Amino acid sequence: MVYTEDTRPVRQGEELDVKKLERYLRQQLDMPSGDIQIRQFGAGHSNLTYELSVGEEWKAVLRRPPMGPVAPKAHDMEREFKVLQSLHPVYPLAPKPYLYESGNLIGHPFFLMERREGLVFDHTYPEGVQATEELGRKLSETMVDRLAELHSLDYRNTPLKDMVKPEGFMDRQVHGWIKRYEKARTDDVVSGERLKKWLVGNIPESKDVSIIHYDYKLNNAMFSKEDPSRMVGLFDWEMTTVGDPMADVGAAMSYWIQKNDPELLKTGLGKPPLTVQKGFFTRDEFIHRYAEKSGRGVDDIDFYLTFAYFKLAGIVQQIYYRYKNGQTEDPRFAGMHVFVNQLIRHAEETAGL
Repeated sequence: MVYTEDTRPVRQGEELDVKKLERYLRQQLDMPSGDIQIRQFGAGHSNLTYELSVGEEWKAVLRRPPMGPVAPKAHDMEREFKVLQSLHPVYPLAPKPYLYESGNLIGHPFFLMERREGLVFDHTYPEGVQATEELGRKLSETMVDRLAELHSLDYRNTPLKDMVKPEGFMDRQVHGWIKRYEKARTDDVVSGERLKKWLVGNIPESKDVSIIHYDYKLNNAMFSKEDPSRMVGLFDWEMTTVGDPMADVGAAMSYWIQKNDPELLKTGLGKPPLTVQKGFFTRDEFIHRYAEKSGRGVDDIDFYLTFAYFKLAGIVQQIYYRYKNGQTEDPRFAGMHVFVNQLIRHAEETAGL
């Protein structure tokens, strides 16, 4: 059975210094002889992620920040490395981290982690996987169940307890993302003043705290080739922290597009995700199963989803800001301001404004 390749040749302008990198890695790791080959993962709009390999014997994944200046505290490679160190022993879906380098070697900090093999479901079913309503349902169930499992872990039993400050999480999140949006705002996106006032005035009291992934979506997960409904890896832990688990559910739902969503919401980050196809849960079905699996109340979900759309607008706007100011030339970013405006409107509708 043949499966689609998830890497491609490195994009022009995003190359790594292979010789310098190879010398360093051979000093740090036990690697087989042979030249290192580097390919790039094509998905994602933020950090740059590469596959490093020596033949078929050795593979690893390197993550580094995007090109150009980045927002303060964003793309913190050392923090993500430490998160993986904390989580891998208790949540094996998080890949094992190997090493962190502060930036002296290639001019940018990076970390290396294990390479997981499997299937990634993004816009289409991988080659060799039969598209069925049953598989869509099973994938949906797995996504809910693994999120509830993550939220059931006690962060106090991990090194995360020394890295986080869960008290006042939602208050910091709302005010922090308002400031980030305002700082990155360009003249072709709306101010969102009415939405910002609503968010500040409706922050719910958090009833619980847990480890949250905070970028939980279908194409950040990997599934088994033998059993496509079984998750074998979960990636992009950059935003992970300890906070309100319902904020994690809201963020997940902002990415969980369904068939009757507005067209621009479906296509704002590219082609519509698989979740619009038959068999996949609606957001309501996802939230209902999460409530059953976690035992948590979901009465305030409209606030968390509204905030998640605003937060996503802020993330996309930060990317667009870098593009508009010439800090990156990636053509995928050219029309992102249109998506930002749509996200703000959709957040207002979710809030009932």
